[in-house]
Amino acid sequence: MTETPAPRAPLAIETDLELTIDDTRAEVSSTGDRLFINFPSLGAANTALRGLPPGRIGDFTELLEETDLTVEVQSRRRTVMAIGADATAGPLSQRLGFDPAQVRVAGIAGAVGQEFAAGVRWVRQLLR
Repeated sequence: MTETPAPRAPLAIETDLELTIDDTRAEVSSTGDRLFINFPSLGAANTALRGLPPGRIGDFTELLEETDLTVEVQSRRRTVMAIGADATAGPLSQRLGFDPAQVRVAGIAGAVGQEFAAGVRWVRQLLR
């Protein structure tokens, strides 16, 4: 008896590139069914996300779901938002106006911690 191959996403992405939005660079990488957009700070990620045209995030989400892809928006390598096939919006996403994207509170907290640590390192270097 022949085994049926495991279902695969209709689309797979392999990339390693850089994206610039409002003079802020973001690294873009992938694992096939996930695309990671990593911003250097929460402020940069927020600026990019707030710059999306109103109502278009739903269109983008539909495309990602049809192709079985997920985009993770990161700040300092912490996922702060997920959009697409493996992302389910909750009440926080709706309240912040990012529905149908999934806002990840733990990722935001981790990114805030990373930013605070970077600020402490910067002050220490100034005082040397």
